[in-house]
Amino acid sequence: MYQRETTVRNETGLHARPASQFVKLAKKFESKIAITNLNSLKTGDAKSIVKVMVLSIKNGTPVRIDAQGQDEEEAVDALVDVIDSGFDGM
Repeated sequence: MYQRETTVRNETGLHARPASQFVKLAKKFESKIAITNLNSLKTGDAKSIVKVMVLSIKNGTPVRIDAQGQDEEEAVDALVDVIDSGFDGM
């Protein structure tokens, strides 16, 4: 298992378009991927738009991305990078 933490810094958090982009990216990887809202300690499947949306991840929310599988490091690093970029370029 590989994991990293970051803080969501885009205006809308992980809602609507950013959540959709996040899930679309997560689905490109074979690993099982989870995202945790570190304020509420709720965890959801990063490949499910519904599971991501119910986490209520807003601007300023610390999150942890966990992955397990053959491409776990690549998956986590890519998802953290897109969060850190504020979803620019997606």
